[in-house]
Amino acid sequence: MKFLDLFAGIGGFRLGMESAGHECVGFCEIDKFARKSYKAIHDTKGEIELHDITAVSDESIRRIGRVDIICGGFPCQAFSIAGNRRGFEDTRGTLFFEIARFASILRPKYLFLENVKGLLNHDGGATFETILGALDELGYNVEWQVLNSKDFGVPQNRERVLIVGHLRGECTRRVFPLSKSGQQVDSIKEQYSNTITTRYGNSQGAGAYIVESKSQKVRTIGNIHIAGKLPGNHDQNSRVYDTDGLAPTLSTMQGGGQEPKIIQRGHGYNQGGEHDIAPTITSNSYQENNLVKIIDFYNKITKDEVGTLTSSGGGSTVRAGSFGVTDGYRIRKLTPRECWRLQGFPDWAFDKAQKVNSNSQLYKQAGNSVTVSVIAAIAKELE
Repeated sequence: MKFLDLFAGIGGFRLGMESAGHECVGFCEIDKFARKSYKAIHDTKGEIELHDITAVSDESIRRIGRVDIICGGFPCQAFSIAGNRRGFEDTRGTLFFEIARFASILRPKYLFLENVKGLLNHDGGATFETILGALDELGYNVEWQVLNSKDFGVPQNRERVLIVGHLRGECTRRVFPLSKSGQQVDSIKEQYSNTITTRYGNSQGAGAYIVESKSQKVRTIGNIHIAGKLPGNHDQNSRVYDTDGLAPTLSTMQGGGQEPKIIQRGHGYNQGGEHDIAPTITSNSYQENNLVKIIDFYNKITKDEVGTLTSSGGGSTVRAGSFGVTDGYRIRKLTPRECWRLQGFPDWAFDKAQKVNSNSQLYKQAGNSVTVSVIAAIAKELE
């Protein structure tokens, strides 16, 4: 089927959709650096290219022609007037309205959207209810599920709500809930009937806003392996993750050392191991790499010696068990390539983007993207 890629970023939706055999007819992305990566990765020759979605006229949308699916990880702006229950009218002034506007003109069979999990309970659920009401008014039955990237082949703990809208009157089938393997849960496949529109589900699992349908809650619980904590004021940014564990949710990571950190085993004379990012260069660089140091996790400082030991394992100024040793390991931030891998992008795609963008942009683009494998699992269910 033919799809339109809105809020396209670097093309995470596109890679997932194309892997399922769907064809992209055009894309829209306002960020010029993201567009550079997108056009370096994907063959966009002859396609419709749009920039600022709010500046696209209704007539320009009509000229796009037939589209079966509209995709988009739309920004979650505050819905200041959400909750008035005026459906489509309540979404005006938000970027979600732009998706609704495209849908009202192009009338695709499917809407395939992604957003942060918090969208479901924003403003006590009024925001999401407004979105559902707007799509209902446009003629779409809607289903959704919170999915975690760690269940779809990448070691990243990233929960996002995936939303699928079905145009009433078209021959479409239910998509959610999906299992961890990306397959449908057979026990709840039902047919639609044309009676009363009802909302089911909650903010923690799968749900639907469709005609006389039911759903079951789907929740996944997993462990994150935390190897330690660096000095710093921000807990999430200071955590150090085991290479065999799960990376934290990638954010846009715009400077300030906010990139996720991992520990790396020592190798040969260099106790920091072979690394892509060099440690600070000093006159005694060898010692800088030889990280046999004591970490005081409570005071968030690095020491050369442990404090006075007590029967409780701590000292007068620390809590019990607050010291750790980094013997034989080097702590480093994830590289841009690793962040792209955590979003399911193949290395060839990263290599093309790296030629046209700086590392700071590559970090930001990874954090803003969708996880390709999650999109691919859902795309296979659209037919």
